[in-house]
Amino acid sequence: QVQLVESGGGDVQAGGSLGLSCAASGNIFSINVIEWFRQAPGMQRELVAGVTNDGNTHYLDSVKGRFTASRDNAKNALYLQMNNLKPEDTAVYYCHAEILEYSSYSYTDYWGRGTRVTVSS
Repeated sequence: QVQLVESGGGDVQAGGSLGLSCAASGNIFSINVIEWFRQAPGMQRELVAGVTNDGNTHYLDSVKGRFTASRDNAKNALYLQMNNLKPEDTAVYYCHAEILEYSSYSYTDYWGRGTRVTVSS
C-alpha cells in the first residue's frame, strides 16, 4: 500500500513563512507528478503547486513568487516553502501524487490526509 503523509502546517501571522513536507511511502516504483492542493472552508479544492518527474514546476497564480515547490526523488518527498503568507492562504493543504506501484501497470492517484495552515492578519 502507498501512503502520503503531510507535515509542517500550523499557525502563522501574515507575512510569515511555513514549510510543508509530503512523504510518500510503500510499494512505489515511480512517481509521476506530485502536487500540493488546498481547500479553504466552503471552497473547492484547488491546485497550488506541483513538480513533474522531470522537474518542471507549476503554480497557482496567486502564490507565484511566494511559494516554492521542490521534490526529492530519492526520498519520494515533496516540499512547499511558503513565504509572505496571507490570510487567504488559510486552508487545509493536501499532497497528491500519481504513483506507479511495482505490482501495477498504470499510475494511481493518491492523496494525503492534509495539514492545516492558518494565517492570521
